[in-house]
Parts: sequence; C-alpha cells; structure tokens
Amino acid sequence: MSGLTARVRVVRDHFTLDVAVDVAPGEVVAVVGPNGAGKSTLLRALAGLEPVGAGRVVVDGVPLTDTDQGIAVPPHHRRIGVVFQDYLLFPHLTAAANVAFGLRAGGVGRAEATRRAQNWLDRVGLADLAAVRPGRLSGGQAQRVALARALAPDPRLLLLDEPLAALDARTRLQVRGELRRHLRDVAGATLVVTHDPVDAAVLADRLVVIEDGAVVQTGTPGEVARRPRTEYVARLVGLNLLAGTAEPAPEGRSGSRVRLGTAAPVVVPGRHAGPVYVSFRPAAVALYAEPPGGSPRNVWAGEVVGLEPAGEAVRVEVGTAQGPSVVAEVTPEAAADLDLVPGAPVWAVVKASEIEVYARG
Repeated sequence: MSGLTARVRVVRDHFTLDVAVDVAPGEVVAVVGPNGAGKSTLLRALAGLEPVGAGRVVVDGVPLTDTDQGIAVPPHHRRIGVVFQDYLLFPHLTAAANVAFGLRAGGVGRAEATRRAQNWLDRVGLADLAAVRPGRLSGGQAQRVALARALAPDPRLLLLDEPLAALDARTRLQVRGELRRHLRDVAGATLVVTHDPVDAAVLADRLVVIEDGAVVQTGTPGEVARRPRTEYVARLVGLNLLAGTAEPAPEGRSGSRVRLGTAAPVVVPGRHAGPVYVSFRPAAVALYAEPPGGSPRNVWAGEVVGLEPAGEAVRVEVGTAQGPSVVAEVTPEAAADLDLVPGAPVWAVVKASEIEVYARG
C-alpha cells in the first residue's frame, strides 16, 4: 500500500499509547491533542526513535516496524524526513551543508548534494543565506532550513513535530502560509503534530485527535470543528459541548429535551432520541446579573469562574451548582456593565435555536 499505514502500542511507566493512523500519499494529517496525550511519542515511534512494544509501521508497502516479524529498521535507514520543534540544525555547518547532510548520508555525491541543497534553499527563499550558520539565522529562517533539509532527500514520509511552536506570532503567520504551500508539493505522506487549532486547520487535510494515548475523533478540520466529540476538542474549536440523553417532545409539540444527569434538561430543536451531544457557540450564551424576565427555555444560574480576552471580546466561564459549566463570549463593555468578576452571581441563557444536536457513538 502507498502512503503510511501504522498501528503502534507504546507502554511507558503509567502511560500507554495505542493508536492506528493512515495517511495517503500527498495527504497532510495533523495529530492534535492536549499535552501528554502521546502526540510526540507517536511521531518518534513512526521515526524509529521510540521502541514499539507491539504494532506495525508500513510506508509505501515496506514494513519499517513489525513486532510480530521482528522488524525494526534503524531511523537512519528509513526514508523519513523529520522536522523537530527546535529544528536541531547542526550549529557548526552552514545552511547549505545542513540541507545537504541528509543527501550525503543517503549516498548522494558531494557536488550533486550541494546543487540540490542550493536548489532547496532557493525554493524556501534562503538562497542568499547558504553560507550562514544556524546561530545567525532567525527562527523563521531556521525553520525553513530544517524543512528544506527534511524534504531534500524526497522522503516517502514527512514528520513535523510542532514545526511553528518556536516562532513569534508575526513570523508564525508568515511561515504557516509558506509551509502549507511547500506541503502541497510533497509526494509522500505528511504527519504534523500540533496543539494549535489554527496550524491544524491551515496545514492539514484531515485531523486525528488523540487523548490519553487513544484516538478519540478523526475527520476534516471542518467536520471536527462542527461536531466535536470530547470537551477538549470543543474547547479547541471554541464551542460548548454537553453530553446527555434526548427525549422527543410529546406528539403535537416540537423540539426535544436532553437530560444531563441531575441538571435541568436542555430544550433543543428537532426530534431526537438516545445519547446525544449538545453544542453551541460561546457567543450564543447571553449573561444576566439578575434572573432574566420572560420564559427563556434554557437558563442556568451560577457564578463566574474565570475570564480571559478573546480577540475583541471577553470569554467568561460560568460554573453552576447542578448544571453544566458553560463559556460565554461578551463585549468588554458588557463585562463591565454586568460587573463580571470571579465569584459574581450570573444567569446564562441559550436559545434552543442556537443549539446543534448530534448522536454520540
């Protein structure tokens, strides 16, 4: 089979990674998850840098790891390009020599390796820095050199470990677009490890979400963003997510009620039954300093747990005694008018029409 097909199990102290992942040639897959989920462990296992307790790693039909067959190809014999978070450029070599290193290690002659390295530096916009050593490069320039070094040997699998994490915000914005353009030209499979939702959405064709060493969701960035399946994913894409059991309203009445344990049920649009997720945007949550008038369907009384800036808005986490914890998004002026500070009493209201419901499982 072409591309990457892998199933790896790594046991380390009190943590177990057990993950299956497939990446087609030319496809870019982003692995996302919270700190400690096992993202970098997976990447290192694929590269042959982490011992695999059980499993198989196959690239373009060639097994690189197969614990049943006793196969464990050394890292330097795998046609894999790796870009680490801190780039790991050789400090004593020039940019051109760094790029040529992988080619020379693969048996390419000095003149040809130099020519191809110069060509790659030209492609990433660093032709005039070929003779410069890493200590004199900016973070963005070092990232480009590391990418060129990984791509120069034409790897069948490209692994990127938090490739933009070391860059400042301005450089990250510029390099992210350049990186996506370069990844479109990669013929082999590409796996990107990141915790940044913007990096994942811009760079990847598909996402694989890992939590506690296991895959919890997969899909295109749009699919994952529209229908998160864990609280971590919901917060990653900026949504509130509640899990409950739906019961359709009696015949002749519209909507359904979703029971959330001991909390008051949530009224939602449409007719639903069985285990479901309920999601809604923070901007759909209205906050009140006093019990709201009228007869809103979904009201939670609670207190402000925390506040944080979100662009030109303020995100407010509201905790309730028996109901869910929800995040609202309000203007700074509204936050001041409502006197929103940690511990302040508040009422959160969500219209049924603002809620999306989809099946669990």
